[in-house]
Amino acid sequence: MADGVRVPDLEGVPLLGSLLDLKADSLGTYERARQRHGDVVRISAGPPGLRAELYCVFSAEGAQRVLASEAANFRKDNAFYQEVRDSFGNGLLTSQDADYMRQRRLVQPLFTRKRVDGYAGAVAAETRSTLAAWAEAQDGIVDVCAEMMHLALRAVSRILFGADVDATVDVVDRCFPVITEYVLRRGYSPANLPRGWPTPGNRRAAAALEELYAVCDKIIDQRLGAAPSGRPQGEEGEGGEDLLSLLAGARGEDDATFDPAELRDQVLVFLLAGHETTATSLAFALHLLGRHPEAQARARAEVRSVLGERVPEAGDLERLPYLTQVLKEAMRLYPAAPVIGRKAVAATEIEGHTVPAGADVIVAPWVTHRHPRYWQDPERFDPDRFAPEAEAGRHRYAWFPFGGGPRACIGQHFSMLESVIALAMLLRAYEFEALDSEVPVSAGITLRAEGPARCRIRRPQS
Repeated sequence: MADGVRVPDLEGVPLLGSLLDLKADSLGTYERARQRHGDVVRISAGPPGLRAELYCVFSAEGAQRVLASEAANFRKDNAFYQEVRDSFGNGLLTSQDADYMRQRRLVQPLFTRKRVDGYAGAVAAETRSTLAAWAEAQDGIVDVCAEMMHLALRAVSRILFGADVDATVDVVDRCFPVITEYVLRRGYSPANLPRGWPTPGNRRAAAALEELYAVCDKIIDQRLGAAPSGRPQGEEGEGGEDLLSLLAGARGEDDATFDPAELRDQVLVFLLAGHETTATSLAFALHLLGRHPEAQARARAEVRSVLGERVPEAGDLERLPYLTQVLKEAMRLYPAAPVIGRKAVAATEIEGHTVPAGADVIVAPWVTHRHPRYWQDPERFDPDRFAPEAEAGRHRYAWFPFGGGPRACIGQHFSMLESVIALAMLLRAYEFEALDSEVPVSAGITLRAEGPARCRIRRPQS
């Protein structure tokens, strides 16, 4: 049993606590909690009898304990993860214990650096398609949030499904917003009606899930049944190299494989996490560069010097250090996973305070990435924060956009590969001028832009 002192409470209104503040601006509420009360704060929300209590951990040291050094004590057992699990399946994002370890062992070989580097061509091809569409942009204005969401969705769909990309993009584009809104509403509600009740919201979500599952199941069935030898059939023929074919052919030490339902769970998780997160990083990198022309010019000069007019390849990532710093700084200010939730198994002392057994615990990259203990003038955009000499002395968990510990994102190298390649090609082709000085955001399953991020684009001056 931990012996730390009681966790301080964020002030709220008598009957609802901080419920209205969290609904209006959860990220701002967490930041105010840290500013007023320090690095471990309890936030109460909801009416008596249905009140939720969140134990918020804002320091890098605390985040390391929750995600890494004491990860076994902090599980994905909260109501939010259950709602994600009920909609998107029990894939790598939501599974635990033996299920998670088996899935991770099957999937890990498909995410080696060498394997992921092979997807660079698909990313470049989809970025070329985006550039071709931009040539017709009305008044030279694009909403980079919407555009990067479309680019990232097509890229991850192409990598997952190969030639079947067009069969999935429209369905995902139409169904994902309905499902994610449903998950969020239920995940943060103090009480929910059963999913099977025929309410309008339940029926809309069920229809979207049915359509999404159907298109995934159809492609999976085609993969599993296409080759006479029983091996999956992909875009390249037998044993094709799209990710679904590789997942279908994955074998564990005991010859374990994914059954069709498990394949769908993994596909849905990769679609969800693989496009929204990268799209967020790309969109805010472009918008920030559109507000900081000197940094944009420096990044473009590096791209032109390294690439000239050729298509970027995986090996170019190490040759584009400043562009990588731009992306890291964008991910600091706008982390795609701004809040990460867990449930404490046993009472734990963090930063001198007792977090009780059974507590809902959050760590918040959004807040830690702005913590003045680790970042000077934290609201300022400064890619040089991520120069090697600056990173060397910084706490490992002062910056953790991909989580950390044993549940760190398996796709982080793919995300960086996709982001650097796409950003290099976009900056080489266009100059960006931000027309919206600020973009309001909220915490959904991933960080969500609540308004446009419009940029005027023009061909660079030679």
